[in-house]
Amino acid sequence: MADQLIRATAAGGGIRAVGAITTRLVEEARRRHNLSYVATAALGRTMTAGLLLVSSMKRAESRVNIRIRGNGPLGGILIDAGLDGTVRGYVDKPTVELPPNAKGKLDVGGAVGQEGFVYVVRDVGSGYPYSSTVELVSGEIGDDLTHYLVTSEQTPSALVLGVFVEADGVTAAGGLLIQVLPKAASDDALVELLESRLSSLSGFTPLLQEGKTLPAIFEQLLGDLGLEILPEVQLVRFHCRCSFDRALGALNLFSTAELQDMIDCDNGAEAICDFCGNVYRASSEALAQLIDDRQANPSQG
Repeated sequence: MADQLIRATAAGGGIRAVGAITTRLVEEARRRHNLSYVATAALGRTMTAGLLLVSSMKRAESRVNIRIRGNGPLGGILIDAGLDGTVRGYVDKPTVELPPNAKGKLDVGGAVGQEGFVYVVRDVGSGYPYSSTVELVSGEIGDDLTHYLVTSEQTPSALVLGVFVEADGVTAAGGLLIQVLPKAASDDALVELLESRLSSLSGFTPLLQEGKTLPAIFEQLLGDLGLEILPEVQLVRFHCRCSFDRALGALNLFSTAELQDMIDCDNGAEAICDFCGNVYRASSEALAQLIDDRQANPSQG
């Protein structure tokens, strides 16, 4: 099944639901960064969450950045997701591995840590991004971003995320975001019903492994609540916006003396994109051209 995202409403528009299957894009991230099992789960959950969060934004150029910084051995996580269905990301320590937790599952909370912060930046493309910071709750990603939605956006929300990794790679990944909008937030019985149904889920990836589609999952949770699935199925994918020109722009931040040293000692320079692992090689001639351009236009140096 292709990686995809679908949207739905229920309870007369009082409930918003978004679901995503992200198996292939999480596998691509695992392969690009040579991630351990637990690092794959942590990054995959965060990338999936980014796609779910950005899905409610309106302008085509809208993006969400999520940075998670805990006290665990994984270090930090950074992802960048767009309303266009693209996402990229990385972790600081991609090879960290931990024993399974008490439930026999990948110990994402132990890898991320229970102390630290979640930073979320929403950028609608206007040049004035909106940022929020909340403390980590468990390090399991889903709990932490649910806490962000409830405290920073003041929207009753449930976020279910899952990544299943086997020896040959990612076999299932995805997530579900359900939010109770203001028109239904005062309906305590509705909120309790949703909480009960979501708590009964054994996780998201087991549903995918059973062969259930996103519409079938929505039907299971919201089918008797006036479910309306929107017709558009959006394809989602791992995609990085890096390029050779951007790599040259980063190299241009070095001083002229540093650029000359790269020419003399290394016969050029190498830049590696943190988000996707692509390697860009700038020749001595390319660096010399940067120096020449700088000398011809001193105001740019």
